[in-house]
Amino acid sequence: MGRVLVSVSHFDTLCKDAWKMLEDAGHEVVYEERPFPAYSFEELQKLLPDMDAAIVGLDTYNEDVWKISDRLVGASKFGVGVDNFDLEAATKYGKIVANCPGQNSNAVAELTVCYMLSVLRWIAPLDAAMKRNEWPRYVGEEMEGRTVGLYGFGAIARMVAKKLMNFDVKVIAYDLYPNEAAAKELNVEMVSAEDVITKSDIVSLHAPATAENHHLFCKETFAKMKDGAYLINAARGGLVDLEALAAALKEGKLKGAALDAFEVEGAGSLASSAIMECENVILTPHTGAETYDAYRKVGIVAAQNIIDMLNGEKPKFQVNK
Repeated sequence: MGRVLVSVSHFDTLCKDAWKMLEDAGHEVVYEERPFPAYSFEELQKLLPDMDAAIVGLDTYNEDVWKISDRLVGASKFGVGVDNFDLEAATKYGKIVANCPGQNSNAVAELTVCYMLSVLRWIAPLDAAMKRNEWPRYVGEEMEGRTVGLYGFGAIARMVAKKLMNFDVKVIAYDLYPNEAAAKELNVEMVSAEDVITKSDIVSLHAPATAENHHLFCKETFAKMKDGAYLINAARGGLVDLEALAAALKEGKLKGAALDAFEVEGAGSLASSAIMECENVILTPHTGAETYDAYRKVGIVAAQNIIDMLNGEKPKFQVNK
């Protein structure tokens, strides 16, 4: 019935259920395993005229892409964040955009808590030192008694709060649309954005990538944070001014950071960044949702989104008008 372009790594091995769903519905899966799965505009320009739908990872679907996709009914993000989609342009050209909320939330939440423990005890640098035959005596910190600030209180942040309940920490959170009921249930105090920034020993970012949030954590923000605080970002790279963060880490204003998302991603993308000169930062290549469980769950929802839109039905998780 339809041809579905998939630009998601490991879709052939980790999303077999989703692949089968699409084929059982009569659709052809067009997939190529690539070192970095996102297609460039030039590649999409060649591929999309022959596609009816797409399951999208990190590709940019802006107005130029929608404009060349006459046959395309729509696309499903393989995940939650749709900041790589121009939603207004999608609507303008009659395209459906859907996402897969909640399916990889636990994976990202677990990584976030892992980051907190890792930076407090400096697990990664100590491991690297041991592999250099060194035996450093690093004195770390404990979670107990710390204040953890969640900047954003959506599904992932709430899972983080739940996982922190037995760590004897104080959790505070800011959200533009605060969920007071969830906060009460999770023993989280909803506060102002300023309070999260200035009162937290660990600030964990859970805000969307919007124009207003671009470089939300910059030189001025870092200056307001507690001396010796830690920054965790497993959300969106655009939230953090990476060069300002590097300066704050080098100066000792912040004691450490852990990052899983970056404005520009892919091999070599950080080669010229000052963050690479910082010893007190843990960097991972956008691995928050990279679990077998998350791939399977997200794949099934993404496939159902595509099946619905190609059947002329509104997908459950449609995000544009």
